[in-house]
Amino acid sequence: MILKRIEPFSLAKVSAILYAILGLLVGILFSLAAVVGSAFGGSQDMGLFGEIFGVGSIIFLPIFYGVIGFVGSLIVAFLFNLVTSWVGGIGMEFEHEQSHSGTPQM
Repeated sequence: MILKRIEPFSLAKVSAILYAILGLLVGILFSLAAVVGSAFGGSQDMGLFGEIFGVGSIIFLPIFYGVIGFVGSLIVAFLFNLVTSWVGGIGMEFEHEQSHSGTPQM
């Protein structure tokens, strides 16, 4: 099998979701760090800033990562398709799994 083309919007949609999940995980870490920092902070104003930053990171980072993942993957897919038109694609080898009864699974 030879992979010659990637559907750009298909890859971009999948990447957007994966990057949004990654952004959510990073946002949760930022949020936890902000909450812990605001709990041990010296002033009331810094505590409020930390809480707003923490909640904002859970909302903003998944959106930001999702958009960056979508745009980046869209560009990569277009470039991949351009390069494979010059060099012919990527050769791929797959192996079918055998079931316990010895017949191939479909």
